[in-house]
Amino acid sequence: MRDPQLDCPQCPRLVAFRHQARDAHPDWYNAPVPTFGEIGDARLLVVGLAPGLGGANRTGRPFTGDYAGTLLYETLADHGFANHAFDARIDDGLVLHGAAVTNAVRCVPPQNKPTGVEIRTCSAFLAETMAAMQSLEVVLALGRIAHDAVLRTLGARLSAYPFGHGRVHQIPGAPIVTDSYHPSRYNVNTGVLDKPMFDAVVGAIRSRLDAAG
Repeated sequence: MRDPQLDCPQCPRLVAFRHQARDAHPDWYNAPVPTFGEIGDARLLVVGLAPGLGGANRTGRPFTGDYAGTLLYETLADHGFANHAFDARIDDGLVLHGAAVTNAVRCVPPQNKPTGVEIRTCSAFLAETMAAMQSLEVVLALGRIAHDAVLRTLGARLSAYPFGHGRVHQIPGAPIVTDSYHPSRYNVNTGVLDKPMFDAVVGAIRSRLDAAG
């Protein structure tokens, strides 16, 4: 199964938090957020950490409803991986081109911090998603936790491929893994990441895929 069922019971803490959100905001999505994009022909998979409480948990689409999505989808569009329709709404008409977007953990965690057990439990869905992507060539990991989740899914040793912004990891028998700092408002406001830095990472992926044909 590539995406959890709407009432996935596997992580008790996340289930309880999800139910709290449903009680407080019954009009929100409040469920595991599925992968966005047509994965059948996608050559790029973007992997984030987890849905934000008022972002993807509210809208039901990864990186939609909070600041990170603006930088992510605008940059993807600038390099031909999406149209320029993103407006932080599920009905904005956004379409991805040769790309898909997902999270290492599909349910919103308290304080945006999933536990190690929750990350490992949800890894089965990431593994199934990647296995179904027959055209997958590059995985863009947004942040160290996403990077670690991707490497574990690929069966690679973390010590052999340390996280670093802009690093490109060639793992035998696996898609290329490229790292970026997470495009969160916090990272941008503190200067950890800016648009040119993120643009350079996505642009390099575009160039690599174009060169591969």
